[in-house]
Amino acid sequence: MAEQSPHLYEKRIGPVILTIIPTMSYALARGERVELHVFGAFEVTVRVARSGRDPRTGETVQVEARASVHFNPGEAMGVRLKLGTIDTAAAADLLRKAS
Repeated sequence: MAEQSPHLYEKRIGPVILTIIPTMSYALARGERVELHVFGAFEVTVRVARSGRDPRTGETVQVEARASVHFNPGEAMGVRLKLGTIDTAAAADLLRKAS
């Protein structure tokens, strides 16, 4: 990644990442949706308690309710995933359209 973005210095990016990740985590813990424009959105989904089966014994067990984070890719990310590569021209075009 550093080779692809030589203009980004670790000294400058480190504090940004160390601020963004906890902020996103706290927002998700409060049940808020976190959207990073063009990249995608993170949101918490809650899975209700249910009955399950222990695969080793076949015994019925109760599975507790739990929360998990779901990611929905944005349009630019979707294009990149479809192409299987980072097509900078297509991504730049989408960014211009989204702005």
